[in-house]
Amino acid sequence: MRKTLDAKYDHLHVEMDHYKSWIDHGYFTAGDKSKDPFCIVIPPPNVTGKLHLGHAWDTTLQDIVSRYKRMQGYDMLWLPGMDHAGIATQAKVDERLKSEGISRYDIGREKFLERAWEWKEEYASTIRKQWAKMGLSLDYSRERFTLDEGLSDAVRRVFVDLYNDGLIYQGERIINWDPQAKTALSNIEVIHKEIEGAMYYFKYKVVETGKELVIATTRPETMFADQAIFVHPEDVRYKNIVGMHVINPANGEELPIMADDYIDMSFGTAVMKCTPAHDPNDFALAKKYHLAMPICMHPDGTMNEMAHKYAGMDRFACRKALVADFEKDGVVDHIEQHMHQVGHSERTGVIVEPYLSKQWFVRMEPLAEEVLKNQEIEEQKIHFYPQRFEKTFHQWLENIEDWCISRQLWWGHRIPAWYHKETGEIYVGMEDPQDLENWIQDEDVLDTWFSSALWPFSTLGWPKETDDLNRYFPNDVLVTGYDIIFFWVARMAFQTRYCMKNRPFKDVLIHGLVRDAQGRKMSKSLGNGIDPMDVIADHGVDALRFFLTTNSTPGQDLRYIDEKVEASANFINKIWNASRFVLMQIPEDMEVSDIDLSNASMIDKWILKRFNEVLENVTANMEKYEYALVGNELYSFIWDDFCSWYIELSKAGLSSDDETLRRAAQSTLVTVLSGIVRMLHPFMPFVTEEIYLAIPHTQESINLEAWPCAVDAAMSEEEMTAIRQLITMIEAVRSLKVDYNLKPSMDIEVIIRDENGKNMPSVSYINAILQKMCHATWIDEDSAVEMAVRPILNGTLNVPLAAIINVEEEIEKLSKEIKRLQQEIKRGEGMLSNPNFVNKAPEAKVNAEREKLEGYRSQYAIVEKQLEEMKKKA
Repeated sequence: MRKTLDAKYDHLHVEMDHYKSWIDHGYFTAGDKSKDPFCIVIPPPNVTGKLHLGHAWDTTLQDIVSRYKRMQGYDMLWLPGMDHAGIATQAKVDERLKSEGISRYDIGREKFLERAWEWKEEYASTIRKQWAKMGLSLDYSRERFTLDEGLSDAVRRVFVDLYNDGLIYQGERIINWDPQAKTALSNIEVIHKEIEGAMYYFKYKVVETGKELVIATTRPETMFADQAIFVHPEDVRYKNIVGMHVINPANGEELPIMADDYIDMSFGTAVMKCTPAHDPNDFALAKKYHLAMPICMHPDGTMNEMAHKYAGMDRFACRKALVADFEKDGVVDHIEQHMHQVGHSERTGVIVEPYLSKQWFVRMEPLAEEVLKNQEIEEQKIHFYPQRFEKTFHQWLENIEDWCISRQLWWGHRIPAWYHKETGEIYVGMEDPQDLENWIQDEDVLDTWFSSALWPFSTLGWPKETDDLNRYFPNDVLVTGYDIIFFWVARMAFQTRYCMKNRPFKDVLIHGLVRDAQGRKMSKSLGNGIDPMDVIADHGVDALRFFLTTNSTPGQDLRYIDEKVEASANFINKIWNASRFVLMQIPEDMEVSDIDLSNASMIDKWILKRFNEVLENVTANMEKYEYALVGNELYSFIWDDFCSWYIELSKAGLSSDDETLRRAAQSTLVTVLSGIVRMLHPFMPFVTEEIYLAIPHTQESINLEAWPCAVDAAMSEEEMTAIRQLITMIEAVRSLKVDYNLKPSMDIEVIIRDENGKNMPSVSYINAILQKMCHATWIDEDSAVEMAVRPILNGTLNVPLAAIINVEEEIEKLSKEIKRLQQEIKRGEGMLSNPNFVNKAPEAKVNAEREKLEGYRSQYAIVEKQLEEMKKKA
């Protein structure tokens, strides 16, 4: 039994119950081994909050691929999952604890982790509800989490293997330090923002000569950890003082004056202070000359005892106080204000501190080289859509730095390294040390990206040899934003190459960022964020999905414009009304088996041929992920060809007394509408399900349907041209009636001429449609009388003027217009012959009157000629 469609499209009603039914029936559960496999793993959202418009865009693109591949007959696995998001989630849980008046240190590591897991369950539930609202065809039976038991085994296995292969090491380096989260960050977790700062020029006294050197710094608070002063060995200004000493004005200590060709003689005063523990370049110099590397700050960004009276102060408060004291003591030479790029933590937003710390690192160069080598092999490379992003991918891998993977957090994968209490020996392994009481496990956890880099294969069961791993790896496509090519895509590439000796996926579809209508990035500070759930409540998820995926080309940003979402909703409404029309034209008991196109009319064949053309283009663009082109093609075909033309043109067949013609028109309507809803299904799953179940169908759900096939609609190019010409005839008649103020229902006769002006004989079936559609009759007589002419495809449509014009009325109308124009010309000439007006009025006003007068004179000439011609006909 077929569904009925309500008189009015209501997205709230249409999108209410289908999803639960789809999940209950297991439509999205993979595993049919009679089919070829196709696999996508979802970029796992962080369990830190609600999904935003960017997630909606990203997941809808994946859902389009998944639904399309399912319809093509693949065993489609779209694997869902979420990311523990170490630093971000820990910050959220810390905030919640703070609101309760406690900290993680008050409750300890184990209790804190319990609270973090509670947070994860709460927000994972919210994310699943949002996935459901979006209609995502996910296989929940295979859902994974980056901290679940299987993924934890995978993470430990990779760490141990990399360590044993000499690709993970522990070392002291200058790293990016987040003083609020109190953890190390990798370079790509640092966002550089331009802020106003200062270059401070301070006076240092040379011990041996008593003279002063002026040295510049942007970070006075680090001066307590200075170990030397450097100049260029060939700088003639300072050659004589190399080997001497200066007094550090911050603490009174003597600092050696040293020389190295690293110094830029054109920058500042060409004298540089060296603070090894707080600057990566200074660290390199210190290693070269074996300088000490003391740290003058605590991990929370406050000054330590090295800062003497400033100890305990925040680093920036110390800067302010120290500079103020220097100004009193005459140490300040001058201060220059300037804008400069400063690193900020991606997660907490605080200014990052370069900080000497002992951390775990991955040796990146050999891993990156393997990926780059494989990008040269066609059957092994990752294909980027658009291709230009492969260059971005290459550049990062070619200039890669070692990856700091340890984080000073509690929420995450604990590093599988233990230190012997007595000997200090390090043990790294899959299992805990046997005499565990003599060992202490490393307190740190791994960078979140370490586990998510294993996502394409760890989610399928690796390191175990599972059926899913053998069947669905490598993945077929990854959909992600260009902003995480470095963070994630590159890391999946080298981890997969290392672990699996393969690529993680065959294709990467890159999309941009969602911006507001003005092109600005959406942010809390601007207050321009849009909650996708609000958009769904207003316009429906199908409208949102269609807007998100058809209004931007791959790799480009998308501007959110509410009116465009509304336009998508209007498009759906158009489809809904067209579907209701079809249902009203067909028998209630009509089945797919009743469809008979053997007696299709020329009009029927035309829309079927157009359907085949559109299907071919849509399929080709679906394969290339060009969804904007798909959207444009479908919109034009459905709105113009099907709704505006075929539905109107089909009424002749539908009202025919000939049962075979009537059945052919009904069959054509159902065939084309069925194909339309199937092509639209990946974009609009809910409304297409509703319509599919209302029209003759063969499956219990559109989710089980196949992608449409071309329809047998043999039609010559001449016949197609004839129908296209018919459409332009109808448009020409309607246009002419508007121009001559004729009622649409007025019957007129038309003569059709070819491009050479030769009369074309009328065609009976086209004449019948012209009469029904626009009350025009195609006649064969030639005539020398004057014609109203309108262009049509490959010719002209001509209507005898006498047949559509009342000559006496037209003469009267033109005579009135002549009088009006004469009065306007007289008024204009009088005004412009008046010296007071011409000399005293603004020049622009005078020029405007001259232009008006010329216009009236021109109109007068045209109307006068028309009146003369009309009088001849009287």
